[in-house]
Amino acid sequence: MDEGGPSVRRWEDLDTDILVKIFQSFDIFELTSGIGHVCSSWRMACADPLLWKTLDLSIMKSNFIKIPLEPYVYVDGRSDKTLTRLLKISLSLSKGSISSLIFHFNLYVSDEQLTYTAERCPHLRRLVLPAWNRIKKTGICRAIRSWKDLESLTMPSIANPPYLIEEIANNCANFCELKIMGPFDIFFATTLVTHLSRIKVLSLRCSMLLKDALIIILDGLQSLEVLNISHCLLIEIPPPPEPRRVMKELDDTIRQKASRLGQFLTCMEESCVMCQRTKADEGLMRWYRYEEGLWKADEVTSLSLY
Repeated sequence: MDEGGPSVRRWEDLDTDILVKIFQSFDIFELTSGIGHVCSSWRMACADPLLWKTLDLSIMKSNFIKIPLEPYVYVDGRSDKTLTRLLKISLSLSKGSISSLIFHFNLYVSDEQLTYTAERCPHLRRLVLPAWNRIKKTGICRAIRSWKDLESLTMPSIANPPYLIEEIANNCANFCELKIMGPFDIFFATTLVTHLSRIKVLSLRCSMLLKDALIIILDGLQSLEVLNISHCLLIEIPPPPEPRRVMKELDDTIRQKASRLGQFLTCMEESCVMCQRTKADEGLMRWYRYEEGLWKADEVTSLSLY
């Protein structure tokens, strides 16, 4: 450059605020691809808390096959290593600033990966973790104890909910929002009423839902403000020898009990595509059959990932 010519600013001389604004358009793979090693100013920008309020891994899926025995999935070793590497880089850059953590429906996290993450996200407020196949009781309970600020959880249906719900009740004083992806029975309903009666938002959309479990929720969760049962397969079980039946509409008892809620979100239309899919899948959605990302939807704005 000739002497006296116009000065040219180098990339590393850009203001940190501008770099952060640029980096906000990057996905998790781009943020962890090594741009922080370009220079010290880029490293500083990569570690800015604005980039790490949410760690969104919903674009990442495990390479897995289903197996007949627990945990019912086998995850390829290279897939596990990729997730571990990404977690280590992300959690190093975030420096404990992550408040929302989102995993894909087919991202099968191990106990070790969950524990490593929990220890480095002490201020987590929202967790979306729909796949628990490889997570043991001790692993999820250890994580919950680390998340004292947890307010919202999206989780699968589990056969033995008390151990988890009790852990949340004992450790997460501000917990108020729950989404369950899978069948919801009387056992789960009574567990919530017994241990988490303070929750304000509950979504059971696209699941098999027993009428008796719904009534337990409506009677027992007195702090509940928002209930979403859109596209649920609502099952009534009459006294023997009558067979169980699928309800096509809500009866007056349910409507009356739900009238106290601020929002009671329902959809049982035969013409509704999502209602048709829940029925075809018998109340246990096989999300892999449908449009990518459809599992992220929710009629409750605070639970939707769109």
